[in-house]
Amino acid sequence: MAKLTAVKVLQSQGFGSRAECTAIIKEKRLQIDERPVTNPDELLNCEAIKSIRIDNTDWPYYEKLYLVLNKPAGWECSQKPSHHPSVFELFPPQFVRRGIQSAGRLDWDTEGLLIFTDDGQCIHGLTSPKKLVSKTYRAATARPVTDSFLAALREGVLLRDEANATAALECRKISDYDIELVIDEGKYHQVRRMIAAAGNHCVRLERTAVGGLRLEDLHIERGQWCYLSVELLAAAGYQPR
Repeated sequence: MAKLTAVKVLQSQGFGSRAECTAIIKEKRLQIDERPVTNPDELLNCEAIKSIRIDNTDWPYYEKLYLVLNKPAGWECSQKPSHHPSVFELFPPQFVRRGIQSAGRLDWDTEGLLIFTDDGQCIHGLTSPKKLVSKTYRAATARPVTDSFLAALREGVLLRDEANATAALECRKISDYDIELVIDEGKYHQVRRMIAAAGNHCVRLERTAVGGLRLEDLHIERGQWCYLSVELLAAAGYQPR
């Protein structure tokens, strides 16, 4: 069984430096599974830990952290944003300290489903072109959706600086000015560029699913996050080892 000292358990969850975590324990602010822990060097069985309570706030214990954010428009997927606030500000600071990263990015003006984790293998598994994980988008267009516009997206459009045509895996009309489009690539501004190449203009874009993980099933409002279970992560296209 994997064992760590109490102070290393806190560090692993992003609650600060060794000195900061030692202070939390010595100040009697820590409970592990509702049991007070006051010795920083106490050995704990990590596989048995369910929750950590600090200052009467409970946090689930996860060796690896898997999260999903319903990203709002107007936020950048960078810890050093240029012109807009960072999506990392939407998470508790200890998540950021333990090194979460987004599995792919959404443009600052794109909304919707975005997965975050501190598991590098998961990020590779969800973003590698070889994995062919699908992403579903809902796009609002400036001009009406026509049959020829949909046909062009399905058959493939030539993007600037690309040698070969890029096609949607699926594309359907939702309303006169809305489409749903599925891709399994992650090229720069791909959906917006495809819509432009097909003769229209994207005025609003939302990612609604990654693989079989659908935003509507998660019931989180824009700007909110939730933990991803192993089952939901598998639906997205990655199975932790």
